Amino acid sequence: MSIEVANESAVEVDEATIQRLATFALDQMHVHPEAELAIVFVDEAAMEQLHVQWMDEPGPTDVLSFPMDELRPGTEDEPTPAGLLGDIVVCPQVAVAQAATAGHSPLDEMLLLTCHGILHLLGFDHAEPDDEREMFGLQREILAAFAASDTSR
Repeated sequence: MSIEVANESAVEVDEATIQRLATFALDQMHVHPEAELAIVFVDEAAMEQLHVQWMDEPGPTDVLSFPMDELRPGTEDEPTPAGLLGDIVVCPQVAVAQAATAGHSPLDEMLLLTCHGILHLLGFDHAEPDDEREMFGLQREILAAFAASDTSR
């Protein structure tokens, strides 16, 4: 996988763990090993600008996903074709606030948002209740499996 993680924010981000999660999640979703993904962490002002520009909504948000080749999850026998998965933009300041509300660490929130963004890039959505159950359930499964397998944390 070609996964680029860039922190353009003033908040410290554990880029190595974010990259490990992204690799793990893409592997779990049977995405081709040559797929490309960029994950960028930006400050609130930059996120607000993107949120207004692309979603026509005021204020910063936690995560935005910008799919490129509209790849979908593969299977063990037939992985997703190689291509540009897209870009995920995360706002660490929003993640820190959400983590405090949720009662877990900022890193756990950033991992959740990264996984959430990856699932959006793979075509998952949560606009309808059934879709939300599917996407959030898959998100929980991936994060739990990652937590159990990642010995570096």
